[in-house]
Amino acid sequence: MTPPSGSPGPDGTADMDSTADFDSAQRLMTQFTAQLTIQLDRLGHSSRPGSRHDVRRGGRDRPPTLVAVAHGSRDPEALRTVTALLDRVRALRPGLPVRLGHIELNQPLLTDTLAALRGEAVLVPLLLSRGYHTKQDIPDAVAAAPHLAARIAAPLGPDPLLAEALHARLAEAGHRAGVPHGAGVAAPHGAGVAGVAASHRAGVVLAAAGSRDPDAAVDVARTAALLSARLGGVPVLPGYASGSGPTVPEAVRALAALGHDRIAVASYFTAPGRFAAQCANAAQGAGVTQCAHAAPRIAAAPLGAHPAVARLILRRYDQTLAFAPLSPPAATVGV
Repeated sequence: MTPPSGSPGPDGTADMDSTADFDSAQRLMTQFTAQLTIQLDRLGHSSRPGSRHDVRRGGRDRPPTLVAVAHGSRDPEALRTVTALLDRVRALRPGLPVRLGHIELNQPLLTDTLAALRGEAVLVPLLLSRGYHTKQDIPDAVAAAPHLAARIAAPLGPDPLLAEALHARLAEAGHRAGVPHGAGVAAPHGAGVAGVAASHRAGVVLAAAGSRDPDAAVDVARTAALLSARLGGVPVLPGYASGSGPTVPEAVRALAALGHDRIAVASYFTAPGRFAAQCANAAQGAGVTQCAHAAPRIAAAPLGAHPAVARLILRRYDQTLAFAPLSPPAATVGV
């Protein structure tokens, strides 16, 4: 499979014709986002009840409702995780009405959440790339609620905050860029600790759900590049649970074939569920023959209620209001 232009190849590097353009655009976007976030944070602070200025955003007495749109899962842990994530969002922005709606499988369904609302709303997909849900399912749900003045934010990914959360989850699972996963085991005869570390080459598979939409692969590849940079240049390859991309075992084998024997799997899922469990299990059964001193593979937990994800949800909400003030008809922003 040929990687999307500007996405990491098997060695974790990007296509030379597009790397410069992508890096330059990414730097500009990061700088712009940081400046916008600072300005919005100041506005949010000044608009808190009891503050000296107590300014209402856009002159409203009540801010638009933030509707977090989750996919839904039969795994009961998924709903608990999303609920904990939204509790973090509420703690970061007291007074902001926050609601939850699922595309399928869980209550409340998005259509029911929107039907019960009045006034203004900003829908923030708890999805990590563009695809059918962001382009079709969510706009259809908004179109079925003409009583609302609503906007749809861009999906959460790609964004440096997700790379930060992925990095943290890998660290929690025991991944260290410069230390073998089994650092507590005895070193080969005649080798010191430095020799053990040098004998292992780290690599990471970014396990994602997958999609037939080519935009989804582009978004995941950009997240892989952001995570690689956050890890200090460790190669990161996408692997998918579905769709047309390489599977997680195939990505593991590709890294192993390049000499990376210390492979970790980053779980690029908002919450636990079937695909997250499938990718974690596939990583352990990837069929890679390891050498005698190869470190065991580790699989990190999903993003879950990490503080960086909560901050990102508010960032998408604020960006949507900043770029497209609410007015009917509903529109999609940044998708």
